[in-house]
Amino acid sequence: MAMSMSLRLCFRPSISGLKNKRDLLGLELAAYQSSKPMGKWFTGVKKFIPFGGCVKFVQTTARISFPKISSDIKDKELSNILSHKKMVPYSDPPSMQDVDSLYEFFDSSSKLVVLTGAGMSTESGIPDYRSPNGAYSTGFKPITHQEFIRSSKARRRYWARSYAGWRRFTAAQPSTGHTALSSLEKAGHISFMITQNVDRLHHRAGSKPLELHGTVYIVACTNCDFTLPRDQFQDQVKAHNPKWAAAIESLDYDSRSDKSFGMKQRPDGDIEIDEKFWEEDFYIPDCQRCQGVLKPDVVFFGDNVPKARADAAMEAAKGCDAFLVLGSSLMTMSAFRLIKAAREAGAATAIVNIGATRADDLVPLKISARVGEILPRLLDVGSLSIPAV
Repeated sequence: MAMSMSLRLCFRPSISGLKNKRDLLGLELAAYQSSKPMGKWFTGVKKFIPFGGCVKFVQTTARISFPKISSDIKDKELSNILSHKKMVPYSDPPSMQDVDSLYEFFDSSSKLVVLTGAGMSTESGIPDYRSPNGAYSTGFKPITHQEFIRSSKARRRYWARSYAGWRRFTAAQPSTGHTALSSLEKAGHISFMITQNVDRLHHRAGSKPLELHGTVYIVACTNCDFTLPRDQFQDQVKAHNPKWAAAIESLDYDSRSDKSFGMKQRPDGDIEIDEKFWEEDFYIPDCQRCQGVLKPDVVFFGDNVPKARADAAMEAAKGCDAFLVLGSSLMTMSAFRLIKAAREAGAATAIVNIGATRADDLVPLKISARVGEILPRLLDVGSLSIPAV
């Protein structure tokens, strides 16, 4: 899709609906600095486009092209995509200095380790906990490992909400940040990747990170080593709770709708539902091998990262020459200890994150930007440039 516009002295387009397309596609129009700025505003875009010097009666035609949007996307799906912006804290677009600094960080490393956090997933529409728009801002408290194990009522509540949220959770798509990171990894610019996220969006983008906190795509027995795919577990829940499943699948997931039952998406894939809407007799399948308690294969609050996994992450952190954090506040010790160990071992360290992190005082390079806005720009710079296929 393309649009034409005429220029006379300066840009004076009138483009109906351009603002929505900008919001939808994450298009950022950079305002370039000039010692003698002259210019006008794009109608509806609110970005100043300056011009140096004096221009008289210059008229030409420009075309702005947007990636093609499938015509079969429904209005509700478009609304959901647009709402993703609300989950990401505000940040100015990265400056050229930010891009150059991050490029130099990549370029000077021969053994780079990357750690990613929830700030990557918010750009795909999955909320986080700690940002200004995160789950904690609404008073939400995630379930703890101890609560899940000890209380059958807590497990029913968790699995009922998690079943309800699964369809929407799995509909999230990798962001431009996920895709750019995968491209850098495949090109050999990243030696090892670790993620705190449990959503497997990195995998869907083509990366193969160590999942520090596990994944909701696997369900595991707490008593034996039995595991099963989450989709298979979903089918079992549906078979045991047909009325509940039918009701959930008919719900409108727009929280503004009267049919939503007050649902709110949560970071770990579940949906907040008023207690009166989940049944006391909601049945949870047991482990088919030992009849033990099944839980998602994730590290809940109050639990520990499995030793083998923690050791692998620590070995990578201590053995790298550069350690980069993307989209994480590093508030959990399991993540903070990695950048701390890398720094103590002599590695260069850097953070790209919107807002404060636990390691701000440890790193010489801190960039406040959306990962999905700065990483793609690295693909066109110097030795990191990756040819389009």
